[in-house]
Amino acid sequence: MSDVMRMNNLIQFTVGFIAVLISATGAVEVEYAQVGDTVILRNTAIDSSKHYVNWYFNSVGSSELASINPYGRQSITTVEQWKNRLTVSDKSLTIKDFQQNFFGTFICDVKSGISHVSTFEYKVIKYNVSMTPASPRLTGELLTLACNLDISQGQKVHWLTPTGDKRFDRELKLKVTTNDNGQWSCVVNEDKNQKGSVSVTVLDLSPVPSRLYTSPNVSLTVPCSFPSHISWDQIKQRGIEEVQWLFSPKSSSSHISPQELYNVSLKDMKWTKKQNRRLMPVPGLEKGNLSLSRNRGNAEDEGMYTCLMKFKDDGVLSRTVEVKVLQIISSQGTEFISGQQVNLSCTTGEPLPTDMQLKWFPPEKSPLPIPDHHLGLLTLQVGTGHSGKWKCELWRDNVTLTSAVITLKIEPKLSAWMLVLICSAAVILLLLIALAVILNRRRQRKQRRPRYCQCKNPKGFYKT
Repeated sequence: MSDVMRMNNLIQFTVGFIAVLISATGAVEVEYAQVGDTVILRNTAIDSSKHYVNWYFNSVGSSELASINPYGRQSITTVEQWKNRLTVSDKSLTIKDFQQNFFGTFICDVKSGISHVSTFEYKVIKYNVSMTPASPRLTGELLTLACNLDISQGQKVHWLTPTGDKRFDRELKLKVTTNDNGQWSCVVNEDKNQKGSVSVTVLDLSPVPSRLYTSPNVSLTVPCSFPSHISWDQIKQRGIEEVQWLFSPKSSSSHISPQELYNVSLKDMKWTKKQNRRLMPVPGLEKGNLSLSRNRGNAEDEGMYTCLMKFKDDGVLSRTVEVKVLQIISSQGTEFISGQQVNLSCTTGEPLPTDMQLKWFPPEKSPLPIPDHHLGLLTLQVGTGHSGKWKCELWRDNVTLTSAVITLKIEPKLSAWMLVLICSAAVILLLLIALAVILNRRRQRKQRRPRYCQCKNPKGFYKT
């Protein structure tokens, strides 16, 4: 006999011995299920090729549920409550759509011919996973998850969070966040991976930066949206009542109520404009995009923007963004004569945070260096090389936040020869004007000189 055959025989003997031992000691295997589950009662120790296997509910003397013999013939009860729910194989009994009155003990009776071999018992215990109140919930709201067993028998129960963490409590009271969104599983038998799950939906708006920077040279988008896994149907299910954009200008006092820019008509899912500030809703409202945008920023855009969603029961979701506008301000306009002094200020109107910096970029063809390209204020003795576009960029952590541009026009200084030419031209122009005046006056005098005619009757000279 080969070593492989010896090993197989040893395994079969061990499995058979364990099965007989379990039967002899009256051990009961415990299974957990919820109403509606599919329950599979397995026993790998059964060899249906040699034995007759019969399944009963609660007692051997009761009506037979199912059976299978060494020849592969099967029999399944036609009793109405079990109809179309049972499947038998040589190693298991499967019960689909488990009902409330099915909880109890299932018995597997194994015979060889007319001789009794062993009996296996499976106790199916009810457990229930509940969520109160029903999902969806808004971030920050309270939620209770409970995993209840009819008979605990000291069974250790734990929860698996959507991120895979374990919580060793049968009842969890949560103040939900977006991390709680997803499937929660109550594990009642970790060895058999028996668990019941409940899906938690947490509604929230996508994160946005607390402050945005723009300029008159770049576009502006004030973001607001909800994540792609959240739908308007879920928003409406929670009881949405109003969607608004509110705006508080930079110059407004804190006690003044914000202006309403837009709101959403929930009936036909369209924006309604309330204030004309040139910011327009971006396309994609039906997909959860609530953002506002415009082609170019403006100093009037500075202020606080609040995207607000109001729900029944005083539920609120909101995102607030402060918009700051970067500008380049020239002390004396944009047109200069070479040699003039000019101050260029790149500013948002207030001191920058310590983690931000400015970078100046002179016109591309300029051969002139900048004394300090990180200063917010540049003082220049302008020359023709300074003519062109000056750009100021706002940076944070090696990322450009926005940029502003100003165009300077520098004319060269007038030379002595150019001054002589200009003066000569002016003198000539004055002489021409004087000559024209003299000629005009002489013409007017000729027109005013009286004319006389000689008449015969009466005799004499008379004015005509």
